[in-house]
Amino acid sequence: MSELRKLIIDGEEIEVDPALTLIQACEQAGIEIPRFCYHERLSIAGNCRMCLVEVVGGPPKPAASCAMQVRDLRPGPEGQPPVVKTNSPMVKKAREGVMEFLLINHPLDCPICDQGGECDLQDQAMAYGVDFSRFREPKRAVDNMDLGPLVGTAMTRCISCTRCVRFITEVAGMPELGQTGRGEDAEITSYLGQTLDSEMQGNIVDLCPVGALTSKPYAFTARPWELTKTETIDVMDALGSNIRVDTKGREVMRIMPRNHDGVNEEWLSDKSRFAWDGLRRQRLDKPYIRENGKLRAATWGEALGKAAEAMKGGKVAGLVGDLAPVEAVYALKELVEGQGGAVECRVDGAKLPAGNRSAYVGTAAIEDIDSAKMIMLVGTNPRAEAPVLNARIRKAWSRGAMIGLIGEGADLTYDYQHFGTGRDELRRAAETLADDAIGKESLVIVGMGALTGDGGKGVLADAMALAEASESKLLVLHTAASRVGALDVGAVSAGGVDGALEGAAVVYNLGADEIDIPEGPIVIYQGSHGDRGAHRADIILPAAAWTEENGLFVNTEGRPQLAMRASFPPGEAKENWAILRALSAEMGATLPYDSLAALRQKLVADAPHLKDIDTVVENEWTAVEASGDGSGDFGQAIMAHYLTNPILRASGLMAELQAAARERRTGKLAAE
Repeated sequence: MSELRKLIIDGEEIEVDPALTLIQACEQAGIEIPRFCYHERLSIAGNCRMCLVEVVGGPPKPAASCAMQVRDLRPGPEGQPPVVKTNSPMVKKAREGVMEFLLINHPLDCPICDQGGECDLQDQAMAYGVDFSRFREPKRAVDNMDLGPLVGTAMTRCISCTRCVRFITEVAGMPELGQTGRGEDAEITSYLGQTLDSEMQGNIVDLCPVGALTSKPYAFTARPWELTKTETIDVMDALGSNIRVDTKGREVMRIMPRNHDGVNEEWLSDKSRFAWDGLRRQRLDKPYIRENGKLRAATWGEALGKAAEAMKGGKVAGLVGDLAPVEAVYALKELVEGQGGAVECRVDGAKLPAGNRSAYVGTAAIEDIDSAKMIMLVGTNPRAEAPVLNARIRKAWSRGAMIGLIGEGADLTYDYQHFGTGRDELRRAAETLADDAIGKESLVIVGMGALTGDGGKGVLADAMALAEASESKLLVLHTAASRVGALDVGAVSAGGVDGALEGAAVVYNLGADEIDIPEGPIVIYQGSHGDRGAHRADIILPAAAWTEENGLFVNTEGRPQLAMRASFPPGEAKENWAILRALSAEMGATLPYDSLAALRQKLVADAPHLKDIDTVVENEWTAVEASGDGSGDFGQAIMAHYLTNPILRASGLMAELQAAARERRTGKLAAE
């Protein structure tokens, strides 16, 4: 870091890094500067002029504080620190003038605008504007664009801040928006009038400082002051993005990102943002029992009695789904293993070793991507598996990092060197590339596409050998939000899924909808949606979704985070851990806790690192023994990005997005 420079802002002397812009220096001094186009995670455009300040001794006009660095300021005549004023008469008049210009063409349709109540233009017009306008000319009007089912447009309101253009180009890596024309004819438009394809397009709704871009699914359903806001985390992928769930009564109305520099910065993928309509559809709201091939509604007492009776009758196998909180997994493990059975969380067949955290989590934090000079992707398509993480890799690439890929090629929104598609290339890379990476901050990211095949164990050993030889950090990119937490509490069996199911008379399915259970055993399904698992079930126990109970989830880098309850489960559905506790009492093998707090105490006694909420624990490196079995190409872990779990599959919006993605992939025929 370069030597600090002294600066006087509104009479207060502060020391700041000379590379900072004036707007950042003012923020450090605790002074708010209004802005529309400036955003700290986007490039500087300097085109709204709302952030004007007065630089004493500079040109006799206000300066744009977002585009001027502290190092550009000249000291006083006798070497005094430069002086900046943010509340002088010049600044006040300049801001009032800018606001007057911005409102010339703004339609002032606040009562029917979805942004009303959380609009930057409203707030700043109130704080920095004047209460009249000198313009009587007719306002201009602009045609609206159709950007697809997620982003609604009212382009007459647009103030040309270009935040959406910069985000979609720089962060999402899909240059689908741009500005055409000059002066009054300037307008933001999409490329050739097409809809947006990016998996992160919903972020432009948050970025838009006016009501020009709004959320189509949320439009006209609620006002911000009617909503109850709950800070929680996302489980649609394994990244554990920090989110805010807004509810109105019992219904989730929208999901917004929260800033967390170590995980998702302030971005959110579209399937995480718009999954909430899936929380309302196809819900299991009462217990069911299958009789004569048909399901019939039952009482809790009847269903638990049947389940207890079945579980006493023979070997029990437990399967853990992708959305189960750690507490429920732990309770299931205690219950099933107490009956002499086995529990398995690796339902996709991933060859992840239990007990070795450096192998199933790795040694890297997500934040390490920012400073990496070399990143090797092994059997993963991060754009499909974790779009926000992919944007972070793109940021590293834009700063000069070299990206390599071993596995199936795909459009990742950045350039990469494709080394091959399978394990042979990985072994060669371990021999030839290791020397290039030594001494650099490098990273190996291994995905489930490489670890779910026959030779998954050997691939993991080879990837760890590459990381060791190149002195790189390792990150295992999971696709299921519950997987790391389940591995942390040891929810694994010796022979994987086949080993757990072998000879099982009863299968207790804790929300595992991504697996086909063979005919034969009695299936008890505990989950929130009537998906594949419920279709195969003989007894259904309705459970809460992740927004309807407090739960612990561990993300792909091994960071434990708390999901907080935002609403309540529908009908007779109960919290996951409570169902297992009630069932254990029915079986006469009562689990030793009567509250979530007591369960967590026992949980952290067995897995102490889980009490360190929002902390990435350093994992001790333990290499996996090399295995000669299996070779060939790596597969894709995710085939349908928008339909990876029961909540997403219940969403009509996600089905529409997946159909559009499939159509883009196949392409149109000439006659169309």
